[in-house]
Amino acid sequence: MEVGRPGGGSRSTLSQINVTPFVDVMLVLLVIFMVTAPMMDQGVEVDLPEVAEAPSLPVKKEPMVVTVEKSGKISIGKTEIQQVAKLGPVLQQALKGKTDQEVFLEADQKVPYGRVVEVMAAIKRAGVEKLGMVTRVPEE
Repeated sequence: MEVGRPGGGSRSTLSQINVTPFVDVMLVLLVIFMVTAPMMDQGVEVDLPEVAEAPSLPVKKEPMVVTVEKSGKISIGKTEIQQVAKLGPVLQQALKGKTDQEVFLEADQKVPYGRVVEVMAAIKRAGVEKLGMVTRVPEE
C-alpha cells in the first residue's frame, strides 16, 4: 500500500510558468527605452543640400563625420573645432591607427563655398584618403 495521498492516487507534478514577473520586467524595460530613446538623438542640425542623382557609398562601420554648420562652426562628431587650422591635427589624432581613413563632410547649404573648400583642404592635408560629401535626396 502506498503512503502519501489519501485515496491512493499517484503523484503528479504541477508545471505552470508564472509569467507575471516576466511581464513586470518587460514593462519596466519598455518604459526605460521610451524615456531614453529621445536622448539618443545626437548630432548637429544641418540643412543638407539636396541632390537627386548622387551615388551612395557603402558604409561598413560608423564613419567619421566632419560638420560645418550654417554659422561656420566646425565639429568632428560632438567635438567642436575652433579654427580650420586645428582641424588637421585633430583628424590625424582621431584617425591614428585606423587602416581605412574615411571621412564624410556634412556642410549646411548656406555655408559659403570657400569655407567648405577650406575644410576639404584641411581634411586632405590631414592625410585622409577617402572624403565623401553628405547630401540628402529631395522630397517629392
